[in-house]
Amino acid sequence: MKNETKKIDLLKKLAKLESLNDHLLTELGYVDHLMRMVGFSGGLETVKATARELSDEENTEGLDFNNS
Repeated sequence: MKNETKKIDLLKKLAKLESLNDHLLTELGYVDHLMRMVGFSGGLETVKATARELSDEENTEGLDFNNS
């Protein structure tokens, strides 16, 4: 009986996680689509690359400024 209850609880948690995963994937696809619409040709991948580049530039400028 206890094992059956545990199995049911695990199946409920699994269903909840699958639902959350589906929701997040849908949202991610929507954000990717929006980024493409506003000019990031590669969607989120382009946004991430741009953010990394800006961050690297900011960190480099900050290091140069501190060393002057």
